[in-house]
Amino acid sequence: MDDFETEQPQREIYSVSQLASDVRQTLEQNFPLTWVEGEISNLANPASGHIYFSLKDSKAQVRCAMFKMRKRLLDFEPENGMQVLVRAKVGLYEARGDFQLIIEHMEEAGDGAMRREYEALKRRLRNEGLFEAKHKQSIPKLPKQIGIVTSPTGAAIHDMLTVLKRRFPSIPVLIYPVPVQGETAAKKISKAIKLANTRKECDVLIISRGGGSLEDLWAFNDEHLAHTIFSSKIPIISAVGHEVDFSIADFVADVRAPTPSAAAELLSPDRNEWLQRLNSLSRRLVSSMQNRLSQNSQRMDWLSQRVSSPQQRLDRSAQRIKELQHRLLSAQRNQQQQYSSQLQILQTTLLHHTPTQRIQKLQQQQALLQTRLRQSMQKTLQINSERLSLTSNTLDAVSPLATLGRGYSIARRIDTGELIRDAAAIKKGTRIETRLEKGRLICNVEDSKTDS
Repeated sequence: MDDFETEQPQREIYSVSQLASDVRQTLEQNFPLTWVEGEISNLANPASGHIYFSLKDSKAQVRCAMFKMRKRLLDFEPENGMQVLVRAKVGLYEARGDFQLIIEHMEEAGDGAMRREYEALKRRLRNEGLFEAKHKQSIPKLPKQIGIVTSPTGAAIHDMLTVLKRRFPSIPVLIYPVPVQGETAAKKISKAIKLANTRKECDVLIISRGGGSLEDLWAFNDEHLAHTIFSSKIPIISAVGHEVDFSIADFVADVRAPTPSAAAELLSPDRNEWLQRLNSLSRRLVSSMQNRLSQNSQRMDWLSQRVSSPQQRLDRSAQRIKELQHRLLSAQRNQQQQYSSQLQILQTTLLHHTPTQRIQKLQQQQALLQTRLRQSMQKTLQINSERLSLTSNTLDAVSPLATLGRGYSIARRIDTGELIRDAAAIKKGTRIETRLEKGRLICNVEDSKTDS
């Protein structure tokens, strides 16, 4: 018995804490920072500011902890059911022996990330004014041609064409085929809208696709597509997905239809309803025309009773002319008599105010004035003649010519025209002119003498 016990191998016995520590170290050494994707569940937010939750998928789950300092860096609020992608350290919580992840970084994954991008774009476009009602265009009640931008093979186009054919088959439809899912879908949808605006073939457009996940509908959450819809001169109806699905295109479009079929119904009036309206209008038109004809017939009867024969009208006109002639002759005679009476009164007045006597009196006054004027002029002439004679004699007495007549002469220098008053001022050889009573003498001075 003792020999048997000594032959057994020696056991290596771990304490619980040592085992937990070794396992933790093994996990940390073999699993550095690791990316893990899963769904949040059992989320707890204690007062400490840390968060604790489980990250799970369809087959397993693992406990997670994210400390306060790391949580502050998040730009979203974690919620139960949210799909997330985490970068974490793999470890073991020794106190309870729980396998856990210590979260260093967390971001939304799958639909969650797309939903956040969708909400951010929605806020930005709303702030830019792309959703405002004042920019919305009115939809025609009866389109001349409908343009549909969608996949030519999808269920949406089939549903819309079925509705249009049933409700109002006479409206022509033009399909702009585009992919409605995938990386190039948004770009090609924008290109189709621009092409429709360039061609101006339609007076309304439907952009449409059937239902699907957020990822399936993502082409209609494109910012460039939103600006293309906003800039379209053709009114646009957005019919993307099911009634619960909302895309950015729905908010920018002029009208949002909950489904493609609803968009077709919105643009196509009910044929039966229109036929009923047309029949009603036709009956009203016929009734109105009949009433109008009846009224016109009654009016014609009434007018025909009032209208007399042409001969009666001519007789009345002739009688009227005779009456007017009689009134005209009577008025002329009365006026002539008035003028004759006025003429006699004026003639009598004129005889009492004849100007003959006044003219004779004025003629006598004129003869008297002429006689007085003649006498006054003769007297004035005599006085002026005597005065002239006296003045003439006086002038003759003082005239230089009279002095020359008594034998005197007037001398002046020829070169200067200066009168000579002093012989001493004249030098020998000076030419002078001497004025006599009759004529002039041109002389050269031979000598000059002065009276002492």
